[in-house]
Amino acid sequence: MASSSSSSSSIAFSSRNLSFTNKFQSPIPAKNAAVFSCKANLEENGKPGVHTLTSNQETVPKFFTPYELRRDPITKDETRLRVFSGSANPTLSQEIACYMGLDLGDIKIKRFADGEMYVQLCESVRGCDVFLVQPTCPPANENLMELLVMIDACRRASAKTVTAVIPYFGYARADRKNQGRESIAAKLVANLITEAGADRVLACDLHSGQSVGYFDIPVNHIHGQPVILDYLASKRICAKDLVVVSPDVGGVGRARAFAKKLSDAPLAIIDKRRHGHNLAEVMNLIGDVKGKVAVMVDDMIDTAGTISKGAALLHHEGAREVYACCTHAVFSPPAIERLSSGLFHEVIITNTIPVSEQNCFPQLTILSVANLLGEAIWRVHDDCAGAFEHFSGLGID
Repeated sequence: MASSSSSSSSIAFSSRNLSFTNKFQSPIPAKNAAVFSCKANLEENGKPGVHTLTSNQETVPKFFTPYELRRDPITKDETRLRVFSGSANPTLSQEIACYMGLDLGDIKIKRFADGEMYVQLCESVRGCDVFLVQPTCPPANENLMELLVMIDACRRASAKTVTAVIPYFGYARADRKNQGRESIAAKLVANLITEAGADRVLACDLHSGQSVGYFDIPVNHIHGQPVILDYLASKRICAKDLVVVSPDVGGVGRARAFAKKLSDAPLAIIDKRRHGHNLAEVMNLIGDVKGKVAVMVDDMIDTAGTISKGAALLHHEGAREVYACCTHAVFSPPAIERLSSGLFHEVIITNTIPVSEQNCFPQLTILSVANLLGEAIWRVHDDCAGAFEHFSGLGID
């Protein structure tokens, strides 16, 4: 990889907001990472229990946190804020609570033998602002139902407000009718969350911005791009060698915004024709990638069919290296085989969806969005807009 010691030739964000993030860049060491101890009580739910982070626990290989901002620890008696974790991604919930200086709320979640869900709050939330961290990642139906029951439990416990923090919003791809007699499941799920009793939704990188309009309650749309941009800036890639690539026409807007913040890098587009769900055929490349470092940007990677075929095309067109960047790593089979086949120099994702140990591979880098979500929770609780320039992209109006 070409690099340069001169700041003028390395990646330089054109946004003042993102330049500010570099001041807080601090990777987590692989060992002896000092973090607050957070806990949740998830019992008999048929899933691995929540492990308490300790000073001796090793982190995920190549795990990176882009900025070091910590609040002073506070006790529950000093605030009317409560954060509870579902069973979908307890590690991210712990990181959010650690950033906020809070302990996770005490909650009991279990499943009966017939699959029915049981949720009980083990502490009072009367008059509190309650935030429930639960992505609706696979198994999507179970995690969605768990979120709905958690919302109902909080509403019946007289919580002042209930906010569903959904790092990954399942069914987001079913946001329109491509053919006759199709359902728009994204709108259906939005209705379910609203009717369950949620007062607000805090979601990260929805598949399309129009999904915000499906909710009849306020939605804060958090973007994970600053985390990925800050990490790429740390790699000191020569700016003149960069090109940002959209894997399809639908992602051009996302890729254009990404490219503008990478020293206004040039943009390339892959023309893709889809013949069915999870089936894609790459047809052509619009733009020049010869001899350049290509950064492919998408909101999620599912089976990796689109992005791997796109990477093969980029190499065929002369790209020197190919990076894959996405917020949500769904990683349905055979995604791991495709991503680890040697087409990608590095695959950069965030931890909105937990990645199992067997799905890790040498080229994979996991970034944390806990600081972004934690700050967004504080600002919603404090009725504070995202005016502070480092967090101006939080979607808090």
